[in-house]
Amino acid sequence: MNDEQIIRVREVMKSNFDQVDGMTTVTEAINYMKHKENKSLIVKKRHPDDEYGILLISDIARRVLGEGRSPDRVNVYEVMAKPVITVHPDMDIRYCAQLFERFELSRAPVVQRGEVVGIVSLTDLVLKGLCRTM
Repeated sequence: MNDEQIIRVREVMKSNFDQVDGMTTVTEAINYMKHKENKSLIVKKRHPDDEYGILLISDIARRVLGEGRSPDRVNVYEVMAKPVITVHPDMDIRYCAQLFERFELSRAPVVQRGEVVGIVSLTDLVLKGLCRTM
């Protein structure tokens, strides 16, 4: 029997996040990010058979700022990642960290029963997860 305490993604994820439509401009998206001090936004599904997307601050830096594009004239769907790898809230944070490493992720939506219930980042895994075991 293993005496190690299992810490679940639900215990370290952020449940306070914003979702935007893919047609939102990057300028509007940046304002959402400043509002919550987030580094990412979840992009809503357009219909039940669609998939979630994610917009990272690094996507904006590379694909808008770095290419000299106007954030007022670029829509989120043009620079977001979609589909995204998601994690379940009951996943052990150790497996989540391994998944992030394998696919070079910095964060992922947490999805339960087809709905986003949070977002988890490497920072959350380390600072909230490891600190609980120390």
